[in-house]
Parts: sequence; structure tokens; C-alpha cells
Amino acid sequence: MVERVEKAGLKVETALAQFVESDVLAPLGMDARVFWQGFADLLEKFVPVNRALLAKRDDLQAKIDAWHKARAGKKIDMAEYKAFLFEIGYLVPEPGNFEIGTENVDAEIATMAGPQLVVPVLNARFVLNAANARWGSLYDAYYGTDALTDEPVPAGGFNAKRGAMVIAKGRQTLDHIVPLASGSWADLESRDAIELANPAQFVGTTEKGNLYVHNGLHLEVVFDADHPIGKTDKAGIADINLEAALTTIVDLEDSVAAVDAEDKREAYTNWLGLMRGTLEASFQKGGKTMTRSLEADRAYTATDGTAASLPGRSLLFVRNVGHLMTNPAILLPDGSEIPEGIMDAVITSAISRHDLEKLGKLANSRTGSIYIVKPKMHGPEECKFTNDLFDAVEDMLGLARHTIKVGVMDEERRTSANLAACIHAVRDRIVFINTGFLDRTGDEMHTSMQAGPMIRKGAMKGSDWIAAYEKRNVAIGLKHGLSGKAQIGKGMWAAPDRMGQMLVEKIGHPMTGANTAWVPSPTAATLHALHYHKVDVFARQQEVAAEGIPPLDKLLTVPLADGVNWSEEELREELDNNAQGLLGYVVRWVDQGVGCSKVPDINDVGLMEDRATLRISSQHMANWLLHGVVSEDQVMEALNRMAAKVDEQNAGDAAYEPLVGNEDGPAFQAAKDLVFKGVEQPSGYTEPLLHAWRLRKKERAAAPA
Repeated sequence: MVERVEKAGLKVETALAQFVESDVLAPLGMDARVFWQGFADLLEKFVPVNRALLAKRDDLQAKIDAWHKARAGKKIDMAEYKAFLFEIGYLVPEPGNFEIGTENVDAEIATMAGPQLVVPVLNARFVLNAANARWGSLYDAYYGTDALTDEPVPAGGFNAKRGAMVIAKGRQTLDHIVPLASGSWADLESRDAIELANPAQFVGTTEKGNLYVHNGLHLEVVFDADHPIGKTDKAGIADINLEAALTTIVDLEDSVAAVDAEDKREAYTNWLGLMRGTLEASFQKGGKTMTRSLEADRAYTATDGTAASLPGRSLLFVRNVGHLMTNPAILLPDGSEIPEGIMDAVITSAISRHDLEKLGKLANSRTGSIYIVKPKMHGPEECKFTNDLFDAVEDMLGLARHTIKVGVMDEERRTSANLAACIHAVRDRIVFINTGFLDRTGDEMHTSMQAGPMIRKGAMKGSDWIAAYEKRNVAIGLKHGLSGKAQIGKGMWAAPDRMGQMLVEKIGHPMTGANTAWVPSPTAATLHALHYHKVDVFARQQEVAAEGIPPLDKLLTVPLADGVNWSEEELREELDNNAQGLLGYVVRWVDQGVGCSKVPDINDVGLMEDRATLRISSQHMANWLLHGVVSEDQVMEALNRMAAKVDEQNAGDAAYEPLVGNEDGPAFQAAKDLVFKGVEQPSGYTEPLLHAWRLRKKERAAAPA
């Protein structure tokens, strides 16, 4: 039985209420009664609007489903289709010429270009690693990954041959980023002999290094003759530290499994620890207890002899939950659960005031802003709702208008198709738009679920809509003034063990004109930073802007598999691929509460999986099942085959509960529901089913033996 306390008519889980009052409000000098009454008044105003917007999603989807059913077997006429979408309000008129008016934006977002991390808030150690990934060792990144060679990292102690290769590669990197007036860094014999081709790149000196800047990013060449590497180096260079993850999204949404008050309290506690600079995590490594905390800023002496510093940590966003989900942490006066996104907006913003009031040991924003990423918004009405909600939160917390900035995730089809109108709805607080293949595909399939069977999942990358989506997002952002004021982001590199391939392919993201892109680890951030040294993104943005905005028609092209007859082998291959990814993710989510992790794919390649990737696999299987491409028996056979595969892949995990022999358990049942109930899920989202089965799992674990 959950213990609750009444606050202004709200029934709040007792421990959560105590946390809010003692840890969040008291240091701010805020009256708890005023806070709870303001919260209750806000909810009274915004909950009905939230519910109405969700009802509109369902209404639009029903109309689109009916339109496709009435034209079954007919080729989609684009003119007719667009006219229909305008008629029902799915498409809206363009807002005309405008530029965003966002002010007080930190440089990491507005005027710098570099990697971005996304990290689950519930894992304090990972959060600290991400926040501290502002700086990374290039030597470590090359030595410990396949970015240097295709050969695996040698086992045992230090490998001198590989070390020499790392140093040589490091010198080549310096020749590109900070070239000398003559010769190569490989020939340098002392720190005193450095003469740059562009002396303006020299910024100053650190305790043991020289600090340089290129394309707005800093790097430190460390000279230390006493260091194990430095003492073997003829110039005494011990390392090259790159400014890497400029920003990090601390995630309360797709990468976490937060289903109740206990989970939310832990999430908010970690966010508070970040805002106050007190978060720590202890863990065992090499038989010793290690404690991780936030890095301090990095001091240096500028060229004019004055003391200066650079940020030692990523600038932190917090990603709130979208508009759909509710949470039992707080019950409304009618007994229903609170919309989780509204709860996040109020509590994470109140916590962020600790940073604005400089109550902690370290600072996040230096411009007095709070950065919230808002995911899963469908179209401009929902963006306006977020804008209005943030207005109300600012008023409730005594914040100046537009203190709370917003990042808009362009991961839903109605948002993509109306992106300019979405930006316009939040034009004075927007600091971020993001596009990524993975997130968007699930909604693409669900929106057109009744149109017919979709092409295979792997073929989506070559479809018309994805190419238009990736190009339009950047072009629309540039047209409306995001360059120099906000981030235009690209999606995740999903394979953390394939850094060599990442270095080859991910340069495509800055080449699109995006000034940030997601990476799966601090090491990946260090390596991806090299791409922003190779590409002057802001110069590239001018080129992209001149190309104009691709037309809407291709974005709306439904990826149907017209006239395709797959072989039995192809059908089995596709089902197995989807089922394996689905089961591998769900079993950790439901049984262990792990919202994001490196999950081996069907070929045993570790891929970063979250609910967005799960949505794709489940919706694809549901689509093929709906249109008779595969049968229920074939789907069940695939799930059973892949249950054994997933069990084998997790054999080394002591906490893992096998799927085979436990088919009636919450994890396997959740996976089945995601497919067989996939058509009826709101927007194809996985959260309602995952939350229900995770809560059932937690209840079973808490029940007396």
C-alpha cells in the first residue's frame, strides 16, 4: 500500500512530498503550502488541455485509418492525400517568415558545435561519466577502441606497439587541427620549439599543457616528462585532451524505466545532485572502491597572463516525459494519476532553480537558463501547450519569462510535416531541434498502419521519407534563425564497439549542417569531436541554407512494399531480427528496470537500445501481422526461437531471468502484447504496456514469499 499525504487536494506519495519540501523547496526559501496550491491550480488548468490533445491524436489517427481502409489496394495519390491531411487538421498552413527570438543561451548550444550525450538519470555513475565527458583523452580513445586499427585491443599490460601507433595518430591529428608553421608535430622535440601556422590558435597554458582552439573547440596538449607515456616521447607529450561532449541530455524518458513514485524520486534526486554539484557514485573496480563525482572547471593562464577557466563539464539538459504518460506518484483530486510530463516540468524546473540561485558547488548554465528537452510532441498545438505550460511553471516558481528553454524532438510525423509551425509555437524559448532515423520510424509506420504492409526495417534507411526528413529538418531550422542561437541535432550512433566505422560514417552529421549529434559513450564523444574539427559546421550551415527546403511530398511518401513477394526465408529473417531485438530489450526493462543498455543484436553486435528502437520492432511486426504478411503462428515461433537466443546472450548475467520456461512471466508477456496489441497502442508507443508489466513485476517482487 502506497503511503500518501494530501497537499492542496493532491494525494502525493509521502516520501516524494518530503523530498520536494525538504530538499527542493526549503533551500530555495519557498513556502511549501504556496507551492502545492500553485501546483494544484496549474494542474486544474492544464490537465484537461493535455487530455484533449491526446484525444485529438486518437481522432486524427482514426480518420487516417479510415481513409486508408476506404482506398485499400489503390495507389496513394499525393495531391488527394495532402488535401485530406489539411482538411482534418493533420497538416496546418506554414506560419510565414519569422526568426526565433530565444535569448540568454549558453555558448555550448548557440555558438559551438560538438557531440552530445544522452544518459539515463537513474544511473548515477553513467550520469557522472556523461557530465564529465566534456573533456576526453584522445590517446585513450584510440588505444582502447577499434578506431585505430581493426585489431582488437591486446590483452594484458601496456602494448608498446599499439602505444606507438596511438602517438603517431595523435601527431597526425595535431597536424590537422593546429598545424605548425613548418614541419610536423611528429618531428617536434620540445615544448619550447612550438611555432604555429596560426598563432591565434594558442589560448594559454594549463598546469602541464598548452591550450589551443580550432573551430570553437579547445584541445590541450599535455607535456609531462614524468608520465609513463611522456617520458618515452621525444617531445615529452603525455596525452592530447579534446573538448568533446559540449552538452548532455539527462534523460527521464526513453532510456529509463521509471514507473512509480520510488523511481521518480530517485530520478529527481539525481537531477538535484547535478544542479547542486553534489552527486557522487561509488563502485568496485580492480578490487577497490572508487568514488566518482563531478569535475571542476579547468583553470589555465591566458596569453595575457591573466587567470582564466574553461567548463569542466557538459552543459546539462533534462529530458522530461512527453504528454502521453501518467504516473501514480501523485493522484489528482478525482483519483486519477498525474500527467507525468506536467509533474516533470514543475519539479525539474524547481530543482534547476538551485543552479540559477547558485546554491551548489558548481554551475550549469552561465546565462541563467533552464534547459528542458520535450519529446513526443505531435504538431504545433502540442508545442504551444508546452510553451503555455512553461509560462505557467515560470510564474509559479517566480522565474522570468522564457527562463525555461525547450528542445523540440522531431520524432513524430505530424511534427516533421509541420516543423516550421512547431518552431513558431515555441519561438522565444526554443534551443534545440533534433532529428534521428530511429525515433521517427515508429510513428511513420503507426500513422500509416492501415495503408498496407511496410518495407523491411533495414530498407527504411533508403526510403524517400527518411531522406526528406533528414534534409528538411536542418533546412527549416536554418530558415527560421536557429544558427547561432540553438542546436540542430542528429541521431545516435548505436554501435558503441564500432568506433572505426563511426569515424568513417558519422562525419555525415556535421556535413548536413547539424551542430550536434548523439553518441553512445564518453569515448565516442571524444572521437566524434574530431568530425567537428574537420567540418566548420557554421560555414556548412550557410551552404545548406542556400539550398532551400526540400518539398513536403517526399516526406509524406508512405514506405509501402507494393507488389513485393518475400520468400519464406526473408520473412523468417525479418521476424527473427525484430523479435530478437524486442525480447533482448524488454526482458531487461521489465525484469531489471533497465531502460537503456547495450543489447546484442541477432548477430551479437552490441547496440544501444531504448524505447524508440523497441517501438520500431514492435510496430513493424504488428504491421505485417495486420496485413497477413505473416501469421500469428509465425510470430510466436519467432518469439520462441529468439527467446532461446536472448537467454544464451545473457547467460553471463547473474541477475538475468531466462525467458524460456518462463513464458507466462511479465517479460515474455510484455513482448507478446507489444506485437499482438501493437495496432491499438496510442501512436504505437510502448510505454503503456511496458509500465503495466513492470509494475506487475515490482508488485510480485515486493509480495511476501
